[in-house]
Amino acid sequence: MKAKVTTSKTQAKGVFLLLITAFIWGTSFVAQSIGMEKIEAFTFNGIRTVMGGLFLLPVIFIREILKRKNEEKKVKNIFTKKALKYGIILGLIFFTASNFQQFAFYYSTAGKIAFITALYMFFVPILGLFIKKKVPLLTWICVVFGFVGTYFLCIKPGQSLDINKGDLLALVCAFFYGIHILSVEKFSKEVDGTLLSCLQFFVGGGLSIIMMFIFETPVIANILVAAKPLLYSGIMSCGIAYTLQIIGQKYTEATIASLLMCMESVFAVITSAIVLHEFLTGREIIGCIIMFAAIVVSQFSAKTSNQML
Repeated sequence: MKAKVTTSKTQAKGVFLLLITAFIWGTSFVAQSIGMEKIEAFTFNGIRTVMGGLFLLPVIFIREILKRKNEEKKVKNIFTKKALKYGIILGLIFFTASNFQQFAFYYSTAGKIAFITALYMFFVPILGLFIKKKVPLLTWICVVFGFVGTYFLCIKPGQSLDINKGDLLALVCAFFYGIHILSVEKFSKEVDGTLLSCLQFFVGGGLSIIMMFIFETPVIANILVAAKPLLYSGIMSCGIAYTLQIIGQKYTEATIASLLMCMESVFAVITSAIVLHEFLTGREIIGCIIMFAAIVVSQFSAKTSNQML
């Protein structure tokens, strides 16, 4: 009985952390769009991602100092070769996924990009089949309904669904985010989550900055104008949200985690309505209800799977 209670608590912890992640991503979507109006894609991604890594550095070092001060036993060293290896791998995947999404903004609308990016809900269980991950039927049903809810939230009535270059870039982004989520599920159980997040930011951000100097012309004045979106996106979306994703996935199965994180669409719509003093349309309310229902039902699927284990 004790083991079951612990499993339930850790599962609830994972769900809570991933919902906070989705909330932060949803509220930072506007900052990402505004930032792109002032500076180019590699510039925005490089600066905000490195900013996320810099934000986490003092957190890691202060935490380790306090551990060594408060614990009598020798504290396990988190700076291992495995952590470095996993950090580099995640950084490469993150660099690819985030930049494909960022460049999609040049050619497509924010709603379509959000909708197509949400396809990682399908890529996660499909890719999981190749590593022999079994997904319950109920979870598949929840993923389908989650996707339908995202469609109602992101795609406006009468909006053209013709595929353009930006949509294809967003599709590639969704594929790599699927790989990222599955990789996080594996790596987060073996190394420190905060360190892993920090390493991926420095690798991904460093590569973006290299690309910035090769393919773009960064202008200091424009970067300063975009300072607020960069700070919010760097500290909140990268430094905090992606770190919570890694920690949260330690306690949550990847497919259900992907469904939880797609709640960013719901939070984005609700936040926009509050900030801009707009009313949610009937279509958006239906989308929110479908998404919430899919999340709730998915938790029954998760509990059933844990009990079978």
